[in-house]
Amino acid sequence: MLIVAGVDEAGRGPLAGPVVAAAVILDPAQPVEGLADSKKLTARQREMRAANIRQRAQAWALGSAGVAEIDRLNILQASLLAMRRALDALAPCPDAVWVDGNQCPRWRIAARTVVGGDALEPCISAASILAKVARDAEMLRLAEAYPGFGFERHMGYPTPQHLEALARLGVTGAHRRSFAPVRRLLEQHTGVGQS
Repeated sequence: MLIVAGVDEAGRGPLAGPVVAAAVILDPAQPVEGLADSKKLTARQREMRAANIRQRAQAWALGSAGVAEIDRLNILQASLLAMRRALDALAPCPDAVWVDGNQCPRWRIAARTVVGGDALEPCISAASILAKVARDAEMLRLAEAYPGFGFERHMGYPTPQHLEALARLGVTGAHRRSFAPVRRLLEQHTGVGQS
């Protein structure tokens, strides 16, 4: 029987925090009910599904790329790095890898992309859920480290509240300096790029 790992990431769009990927090999003997694209589930539903996935999956692993890596590599390459790290941590090694989206990480076995895979393939849905839950937990930790930014609410995405806090409180070590709103703010404060 073919052992397939589903892979997905969470956190490509935010202005702050890491990008987190998960790789999941589901166990056909222990199906997980209610798998879906993590974005279609409430936080509570994701938490419950994640607990079931961790308990019932044949194997699962997480990988991440931090803010400095995102700024150095770019968000796409950092996302692929996080996926490789998740796959490297996965045991047993799968026979096939299915990745959500249209870009695959380079890894020891070829991967297949599945556009919209987080809604189509249960193993990718499971990875989507684990990645989102793990990243949200990290953003809650960052909310404690950097009070006033509202990370616990917007998870680092560029909401009006986050942009206002960024302008008022400044750029933190949790922010991605290569992302345009953060970069513009830094340029305003240093005078770089101004005539």
